Amino acid sequence: MASAFRIDNLCFNYPGSKEDVIKGISFEVREGEVFGLLGPSGAGKSTTQKIMIKLLENYSGEVSYFGRNLKDINKSFYEEVGVGFEMPVHFSKMTGLENMEFFSGFYKKHTNYKDLMERVGLWEYRNVMVGNYSKGMKVRLNFVRAMLNNPRVLFLDEVTNGLDPINARIIKEIITEYRNQGGTVFLSTHLMNDVEQLCDVIAFCVNGKLHEISTPRELKLKYGKRDIEIEYKESGITRKEVFLLDGIGNNEDFQYIIRNKEIETIHSGETSMEEIFIIVTGGAL
Repeated sequence: MASAFRIDNLCFNYPGSKEDVIKGISFEVREGEVFGLLGPSGAGKSTTQKIMIKLLENYSGEVSYFGRNLKDINKSFYEEVGVGFEMPVHFSKMTGLENMEFFSGFYKKHTNYKDLMERVGLWEYRNVMVGNYSKGMKVRLNFVRAMLNNPRVLFLDEVTNGLDPINARIIKEIITEYRNQGGTVFLSTHLMNDVEQLCDVIAFCVNGKLHEISTPRELKLKYGKRDIEIEYKESGITRKEVFLLDGIGNNEDFQYIIRNKEIETIHSGETSMEEIFIIVTGGAL
């Protein structure tokens, strides 16, 4: 896969600030993957994203976009990227359809927003003023707006925040399909379910520095416990035993329980993404 973005020794300082907000971070976002940038509030995630979408330019270090220096690319860059900000950006006194018609006019090409609005459950509300939309409806419309130009790279910030599980699943299905068709996603979120279900690669940003860059699976193996917890019925009572994963196939006690007891649950010692987030970001703090 080609490199969509390559960030090398990126530093940034807001005017009047005593220290850099971004402190020499380096990472790569490959084409056709979902890259998640995670971290506590104020860690530098939003600043990094603003630099990558050319909203902030007074930085040091290098940012390249498909092999080209980002600073050398003109406004044609915006034909290729879609951005879904955390706070939905719409005109409240226009209908949902009028908003999409207006924003699609910014691009030389655009996707079929009728199909997208139908899929996220908004087409039947297309003639309703956005000011009368619920929070979840605004979030979904915000996602459609980010996809209007059929972008090569999609930036999403808290893309499912405020959505019920059904609508969150629909959005995540669309993102997965987009990725499978070669699209690249840069995702920032505090919702660890989104991270686990969507991200191919995760980076943790704390105090303007990166502390981990890995896959969700590798992180779970690194921070998880290598044990198995088994719950079973014995004389009408639920009992629990914990066994080491290493050599489990030859553990006679484990084998006896499996063969002779009424098993209720079996769990590995896999660490949740929430726990990993706390370990990595809390330890860095």
